[in-house]
Amino acid sequence: MHVLSIPTWIIHISSVIEWIAAIWLIWSYGEITQNRAWRGFSIAMLPALVSAMCACTWHYFDNPDRLEWLVTLQAAMTVLGNCTLCLAAWWIWRDRQVTKI
Repeated sequence: MHVLSIPTWIIHISSVIEWIAAIWLIWSYGEITQNRAWRGFSIAMLPALVSAMCACTWHYFDNPDRLEWLVTLQAAMTVLGNCTLCLAAWWIWRDRQVTKI
């Protein structure tokens, strides 16, 4: 675990915790407002969370070659997460346009 400094670990771990909190808060907002688009947005955030957890796991074990597949998984989850978040944002926008009419 010597690869990253303590301040860098604090940033990595707090970012994961903040992302989990954001997912939970957005899900709760969707439930309170009964808006499925917001709940969908929180689900769309999950691939990005998996990506962050892959990075933390790889660094925790000192970036070994045998776990290099985590780097590939992280990249794939980042791409997937960007796509799902884009679609979820569009869904919220579309839902807002429909409710205006």
